[in-house]
Amino acid sequence: MAKGIPELYGSLVFNDRVMRDKLPMDIYKALKKTIENNTHLELDVANSVAVAMKEWAVENGATHYTHWFQPMTGFTAEKHDSFISPTGDGQVIMDFSGKELVKGEPDASSFPSGGLRATFEARGYTAWDPTSPAFIKDKTLYIPTAFCSYSGEALDKKTPLLRSMETLNKEAVKILHLLGKTDVTGVTATIGPEQEYFLVDKADYEKRKDLIFTGRTLLGAKPPKGQEMEDHYFGALKPRVSAYMHDLDEELWKLGIPAKTKHNEVAPAQHELAPVFDTANIAVDHNQLTMEMMKKVADRHGLVCLLHEKPFEGINGSGKHNNWSMVTNTGTNLLDPGRTPTENIQFLVFLMAVIKAVDEYADLMRISVASAGNDHRLGANEAPPAIVSIFLGDELTAVLHSIENDTFFGTQQRVQMETGATVLPHFFKDNTDRNRTSPFAFTGNKFEFRMPGSSISVAGPNIVLNTAVAEALRQFYEELKDTPADQLDEAVHELVKRAIFKHKKVIFNGNGYTDEWVEEAQSRGLYNLKSTPDALPYFINKKNVDLFTGHHIFTEQEIYSRYEILLENYCKTIHIEAKTMLDMVRREFLPALMEYTDQVASSVSRRKSMLKEFSCDALEQLLTKLSCYYEEMSHMVEKLSFDLAKAEAAADMKDAALFYQETVLTDMESLRNIADAAEEYLPDSVLPYPNYEKLLFYV
Repeated sequence: MAKGIPELYGSLVFNDRVMRDKLPMDIYKALKKTIENNTHLELDVANSVAVAMKEWAVENGATHYTHWFQPMTGFTAEKHDSFISPTGDGQVIMDFSGKELVKGEPDASSFPSGGLRATFEARGYTAWDPTSPAFIKDKTLYIPTAFCSYSGEALDKKTPLLRSMETLNKEAVKILHLLGKTDVTGVTATIGPEQEYFLVDKADYEKRKDLIFTGRTLLGAKPPKGQEMEDHYFGALKPRVSAYMHDLDEELWKLGIPAKTKHNEVAPAQHELAPVFDTANIAVDHNQLTMEMMKKVADRHGLVCLLHEKPFEGINGSGKHNNWSMVTNTGTNLLDPGRTPTENIQFLVFLMAVIKAVDEYADLMRISVASAGNDHRLGANEAPPAIVSIFLGDELTAVLHSIENDTFFGTQQRVQMETGATVLPHFFKDNTDRNRTSPFAFTGNKFEFRMPGSSISVAGPNIVLNTAVAEALRQFYEELKDTPADQLDEAVHELVKRAIFKHKKVIFNGNGYTDEWVEEAQSRGLYNLKSTPDALPYFINKKNVDLFTGHHIFTEQEIYSRYEILLENYCKTIHIEAKTMLDMVRREFLPALMEYTDQVASSVSRRKSMLKEFSCDALEQLLTKLSCYYEEMSHMVEKLSFDLAKAEAAADMKDAALFYQETVLTDMESLRNIADAAEEYLPDSVLPYPNYEKLLFYV
């Protein structure tokens, strides 16, 4: 009999229920103390946990274990070792020690380091992260770990995320104690990353080199219909898609991933999955697993899951909305305004800390989502602009206005929705709308950061958010710490008032897609970093280096290494795209265009010989048009080849990135425009790859 969802959920996770069942009580308590208080784990505890973890894994069919980590490639990494240990008599036992649990030694030389260590310095270490539960996948026990170099530098995304969570916790608890909430001993950042994606038929995918090598279509004329009818969003799921989503949910639930919502997105063949909130560390791990399982389950269904930010021209791309908040160990959401936000001093302090953080570190927010793929998406009428601003909604904006100007703000009554149909139930409006054009929008009791691209790890954006908010809270604490208790309320009021005046320029409740907003943002002094090469140099600005080093998130060397890696990844991505485009045009499209041109030329010749008294003007015009397309594309192929070689020869990585962005991408766009115009004349029998119609509407 099939398991019900409660039995299925977390069945492959070494979670708290399993630990209570498998571990001696003293070991269980010691491990829980480590998890909850970030204390050191003793080796005898690790040995007991390892034995229990191995026994549980073997009971569930596991034969191997792996330290699962997140290097700076943007993907996850793993090296599998079996549990077997020879006994000397030709037999083996299944063995797993505490030392093997807590530490691994993968080769670090082939992972990006940005110059943190030389290539011949190969040793790296993985260290068990007990705050993220182990799980079983493909008969292997997966142990979430951090990854560092032999000399201790962080070579991954998990380590700085954990550091940022610790610094946010420290600064938040300090100011809560100052505000009288002495029962709070911990504050945790929580996130719920919504994941957008496309599904295409695997057989069609395998016929397109651009999708295989780059994740996006580099050529392709628009189909007769795109998303203009707005009929796909929240539409009925097609049977094949529904079956995929059902299987995906089950696989995620087994791994303890709380997949909650699924629906069609705006563009044809585009969909979304949203989980329930979790702590930032676990949510990041879960999102990495979710992306992996999306692809794996798609393959079973003869589909391919595309996670590129802009796989198709002319329709919406895919993002990953990062819903972020802070929760105390006592269960209080620090971004919940309550019924009377103007009187909720705790909420106002934390709200202003977030506003201050986003205003002062908007450049880092933009950098945290910077990639070649996301550059195609940000600023289009489908995604937030590259300008970072905050949407608060009318009520909260009015609250801040009243505080800044010392005017009365009456308690807002909850407004009942009037639908005009008496049969429908009554319900109350939320205190904010949902501004889809805002990069950073308050949505009731959390902020939704809408700029991250669909393929990235959300560790980066949350490292920036956690650290920037921690810094704002630290500064608030320093201002308030010596205030006498009987003057604290007035001091907090004045602090909030000053913060509003200084940082209100980042608040914008209007339409972020308009040209008027771009002009207004410039007059306010806000950043507009349109591309990755524009944004990345701000990473190594002194104020940003000081932020990260001051809170021990990154060393200065770790910051510069990440800067180099991001530049290098940008250049490599566009280089691969350009080479793929050249290959497709030279070896596939131009021969197809020549073949059809020859067919038309033969038709012109036959008709002229057979029907001398009739005109062939239309055919001759088509022949001329096709020949012109061939010549124009051939010219652009040569230009792109020349410029690509020039980019590859650039000595400075920053200069190379700018050249790729300003010249190579422009060449690619020009070549594509000609190819897409020519494609509209080619019959399917000649076109060398599946067109947009097949990719978007046949699943």
